[in-house]
Amino acid sequence: MSKTKLLEPTNDVVFQALFGEIGSERITKKLLENILDEKIESVDLSQNPILRRQTKEDKMGILDVIAKINDGEYVDIEMQMSEHPAIIERMLFYWARKFAHQMKKTNDYTTLKRTIVVLIANFNVSKIKNMQYHTKWKIIEEKQRKNILTNKLEFHIIQLRKIKENENMDNELIDWLTFIKNPNSERTVYKMAENKELKEAHEKLETMSEDEKMQRFAEWRQDAIYLENTWKAIEKERGIELGEKRGRELGEKIGEDREKIKIAKKLLKIGIKIEDVAESTGLKIDEVKKLINEK
Repeated sequence: MSKTKLLEPTNDVVFQALFGEIGSERITKKLLENILDEKIESVDLSQNPILRRQTKEDKMGILDVIAKINDGEYVDIEMQMSEHPAIIERMLFYWARKFAHQMKKTNDYTTLKRTIVVLIANFNVSKIKNMQYHTKWKIIEEKQRKNILTNKLEFHIIQLRKIKENENMDNELIDWLTFIKNPNSERTVYKMAENKELKEAHEKLETMSEDEKMQRFAEWRQDAIYLENTWKAIEKERGIELGEKRGRELGEKIGEDREKIKIAKKLLKIGIKIEDVAESTGLKIDEVKKLINEK
């Protein structure tokens, strides 16, 4: 085992370099076979451009992994480090973008291939936080539940924080997810002896972790996520403070209005003219008129 401090595969830059670059076909194929629970004949990663930056100020680019499998089907794999408020809608957009892209090569809708989006989340997804670590989604008929409208849309959502390292030791998907979550785990070390693709992934991660450029890319990405989360926290705090301030102001205004109405009623009761009451209290004439019947 290398003593090099391993980069974290949950960092989407590291994940893309690990599973999305040409040369990673075997390990990506094995990972997808376990996620999709089906045999995959081939994996093509040639549609993933190398988007590593040269300076911290450069744009990172799109960090999902596009895998073309079998007979032209597409899988979009995204490693997400922090929750986006519209994470499900973004998955749907990724699917629609890739599915529609096929129309550039054909005008025949019947030839469109299955398109799959896989979200690997390093957090509990709010909308499904009470569900199991791996869920599979399709379009189904609402009442009967079993009738699938089409197999060409498929979502997989994986919540890494629901994975326990020592659960179900015969589950190969958990082996892979444990490696992604913590490549230094005892389970990963143990399973590498019997899973050559997992060992290959670990060895590639070791090599990447020794690369100074890759270290910088991962660090920059982590800094960017930290800054984004910090701003989210600041904006949330500002929102709370603003809400409290507006609440206090509203409460004060309501109190002032009640006092004005109380005084206006007393003035009307002793026969003061409506115009004079309005001028004295700051209420509008129409507002004072409404109080006449409430004296």
